[in-house]
Amino acid sequence: MDISPTAGADQLRQYIERVERLEEEKRALMADIKDIYYEAKASGFEPKIMRQIVKMRAMDRDLLSEQDTLLTTYREALGIT
Repeated sequence: MDISPTAGADQLRQYIERVERLEEEKRALMADIKDIYYEAKASGFEPKIMRQIVKMRAMDRDLLSEQDTLLTTYREALGIT
């Protein structure tokens, strides 16, 4: 199946425009998330810790448990308890 240069260019343009729309949505979502962290900080919460919790909640439970065990082991070895 031969695709004419015009058809190929149109298809490419459509892909690029879809990506651009998604990138714009992503920027808007990132701004919304940033606003939530600012709001939480104003309420007395620590955004840095909140980000860590969000990351942890997204992790596989077994991996999270393994990392917690290693962290505890390392902290104990270094006297950081």
